[in-house]
Amino acid sequence: MGLRNIYKRRVKVFTLAFFIYMDYKTLQQIEKLTKRSKRDSLWEKAHERNAKRVLKLIVKLEGLWVKMGQYLSTRADVLPEVYIRLLKQLQDSLPPRSLEEVCETIEKQLGQTMENLFANFVRVPLATASIAQVHRATLLEGQEVVVKVQHKGIKTIILEDLKNAKSIVDWIAWAEPQYDFNPMIDEWCREAPKELDFNHEAENTRKVSRNLGCKSEGLDRRPENVEVLIPEVVQSTEKVLILEYMDGVRLNDSRALEELDIDKQKLVEEITRAYAHQIYVDGFFNGDPHPGNFLVSREPPHHPILLDFGLTKLLSSSVKHALAKMFLAAAEGDHVALLSAFSEMGLKLRLDMPEQAMEVTNVFFRATTPATEALETMKSLAEQRTKNMKLIQEKMNLNKKQVKRFNPIDAFPGDIVIFSRVLNLLRGLSSSMNVRISYLSIMRPFAESVLKSDLIHGPASNPTWVYDSPVHSDVEAKLRRFLIELGNADRILGIQVCAYKDGQVIIDTAAGVLGKYDPRPVQPDSLFPVFSVTKGVTAGMVHWLVDKGKLRLDENVVNIWPEFGINGKDQIKVNHILNHTAGLHNALAGIAEEDPMLLCDWDECLKRIAIVAPETEPGCEQLYHYLSYGWLCGGIIEHASGKRFQDVLEEAFVRPLNVEGEFYIGIPPGVESRLATLTLDTNDLSRLAPKPDTSRSSSSISATLPSSFTFEMIAALIPLSNTLNVRRAILPAANGHFSARAVARFYAAMVDGGIVPPRHSSSSLPPLGSHPHHPTFSSKKTSVNRKDGNKKNLNGSISPKSDLYIRIPETDDTSEEVDTKIFTHPKTKLHNAFLGSGDYKDLVFPNGKFGLGFRKFQTTNGSIFGFGHSGIGGSIGYCDINNRFAITVTLNKLSFGALTGEIIRFVCSELNLPVPQDYAGSREFIHKPVIN
Repeated sequence: MGLRNIYKRRVKVFTLAFFIYMDYKTLQQIEKLTKRSKRDSLWEKAHERNAKRVLKLIVKLEGLWVKMGQYLSTRADVLPEVYIRLLKQLQDSLPPRSLEEVCETIEKQLGQTMENLFANFVRVPLATASIAQVHRATLLEGQEVVVKVQHKGIKTIILEDLKNAKSIVDWIAWAEPQYDFNPMIDEWCREAPKELDFNHEAENTRKVSRNLGCKSEGLDRRPENVEVLIPEVVQSTEKVLILEYMDGVRLNDSRALEELDIDKQKLVEEITRAYAHQIYVDGFFNGDPHPGNFLVSREPPHHPILLDFGLTKLLSSSVKHALAKMFLAAAEGDHVALLSAFSEMGLKLRLDMPEQAMEVTNVFFRATTPATEALETMKSLAEQRTKNMKLIQEKMNLNKKQVKRFNPIDAFPGDIVIFSRVLNLLRGLSSSMNVRISYLSIMRPFAESVLKSDLIHGPASNPTWVYDSPVHSDVEAKLRRFLIELGNADRILGIQVCAYKDGQVIIDTAAGVLGKYDPRPVQPDSLFPVFSVTKGVTAGMVHWLVDKGKLRLDENVVNIWPEFGINGKDQIKVNHILNHTAGLHNALAGIAEEDPMLLCDWDECLKRIAIVAPETEPGCEQLYHYLSYGWLCGGIIEHASGKRFQDVLEEAFVRPLNVEGEFYIGIPPGVESRLATLTLDTNDLSRLAPKPDTSRSSSSISATLPSSFTFEMIAALIPLSNTLNVRRAILPAANGHFSARAVARFYAAMVDGGIVPPRHSSSSLPPLGSHPHHPTFSSKKTSVNRKDGNKKNLNGSISPKSDLYIRIPETDDTSEEVDTKIFTHPKTKLHNAFLGSGDYKDLVFPNGKFGLGFRKFQTTNGSIFGFGHSGIGGSIGYCDINNRFAITVTLNKLSFGALTGEIIRFVCSELNLPVPQDYAGSREFIHKPVIN
């Protein structure tokens, strides 16, 4: 093709593109002056004339534009019907090349005459496409085949068309920045030229056939194999490909499908399964599933026949896992996993809007709709886009002109461009055949299989199952071997264990993976949801304010929080809250049934706590305030300090303990990649749940539980804890996201009366306290009135529009010991306050399980030796006062404490330390879960 023809081709493409663009832009202005009843007619006429223009030019130019037309012809879910109807002609009915040209190419490529190659060669082609045309033939030995012959000079045309397409995309991105398709065209420019080598296509065909088990039969077939057929490759060269002939009808031949009584729903579902297998299981898939590349076998059971593997995509293992994780995150509504998957695949967003990211992903994986509903689908997608752009405008404080040119995607990985194209082509295929396909149900087993396959390889076959960090002691070395045994028995998914003895770290071990669908290794700075372990930290904040003189333990809450005094709560004291004797044990239980997401609304929960009425007289009965405890303490903390809960946490513990980045109650944006995901073992849950006939008085567990507590409710709430909205919320009773080493450091300080231990070992990477993110929370000023007339404000630090982080300064001098003392009271007095003993014994419920905010830990003979708190997920943090020992275990596989008990017993036996009574039993402990 000469320069003159290249220039003419380019001018025609750009002229038409500009003409159609201006046609639609003009129509947008005319529409404003037209009656509503006539607007639809205007658009229909515009679509028809522009569709005809596009078709006419494509037929004339051929080449890459045919492929573009074929792609558009499958998008019946979003494009006007007239485009689909006209562009369908491109799927296989292009004007054929001359037989002379075809024979010349065959003889030149195969080095033999047609007579020496074929017993019969059908002159009329079966199909003519953008790159080649296909003829039916019979080999000399009698085998029926099809011969695919590349068009003469098509390589030059395709490469030129790619340049033109790139230029058009650049122009669109300039004129309409929100429609920047550069990542897609860039990936297409890389992949499309591979279609021009039929040797490449032949090898792809063989590989996909092997992966899908198309030639396997009987016992050789695996359960995950799909029921599709792929022609066998007979011979190939760069421009000629000979394949086994398979007798079938085309997908767009509706009459033939009806005559054969073919179930179109089942047919498209099987095609979708085939692609799910290629993408998620094999990581190698055909990137061009338009209707012309499928047949349906005439013989029952009418399997789909997959054709044309010129455009394929090979995914790396990491990208394949990320795509599977993205899919499952959308299916589960897990914002954390979704953002983590984006990060792993290299998809970067310019702003933090996880809800919108989830909505867009759900649109991407949405169920297909028939072509008859295309108009409604387009309107719905347009409305959703307008809504999202409005939210972006508010978030970024942009004007109308700025938001129009704003692209929320900062980096779009090329690896997922072809994946996106395939999903859209499959969606269009489903719509054109008027069937509904649920991607989330059909593809899910395949996405799960790719992640589960990694998790099967436990410590026995994975030498890095235990994170490679220094061993601090002999007991840690033994513990790691014990954890490997538990891991091989499938008892552990992910775990962290950290312990201090006499102010020094003796254990700091991380092992396993971050989640059921997240095979990344647990690291020392991974953040685990610890549920009620959070209560110990929240209680510590109350005691910190007492130590600072901001409130008294025996003070009426109404003196601190005036709104709290209504409905008979004026006699409730701070110590009643800490000791679970306030009579508000069922408070907020109704909100969990009404709408669990309301628990994420800090102000709403404080308001409801303030107006609720107690069920029992304060101090008379100890019933575990499993849900209300956090907001009761949180309201006291904010009103007594005049600061926000998060700011008090930072000031009291995070900065003094040097645990930045690993000690959160409500996570900030930016830490999603370090979050472990809790896995709910429903079998374990049902086995451990108390029997219906178990009375409260006969169970040491249920004796401290309120009537609103049920295992079924916990089973329903736990999956919500994996969602990003919940994880970002402030739930001071149950939403701590800590590393084990951060919580262990907290208790190591508590056991020494608030003296901060020496810096954590810098050999654990990253070193504790050097994490690069430290959240600054949005400002929220609220007037707080106390009865003494003093007024304080809840101070923030940055505007609500900001999602910034402050860099933590790192120091090279890790040998310097820190002698910061968090509390000023003597150690003995502080411990008595925590436990409700000594001078504080009148402030607690006699013989109760809880002191003032902490669970009492005692030996089997009943002697109290420490304090701490456990969580329903199995995590725990506590300290042994007499032996200056502190330990924390974090888990992401719900175990109700059975596994934790084995680990605690192991460590304590090695150190000759007392074991908490709740963990001292044998395997019988499994039937008595600790609910804290």
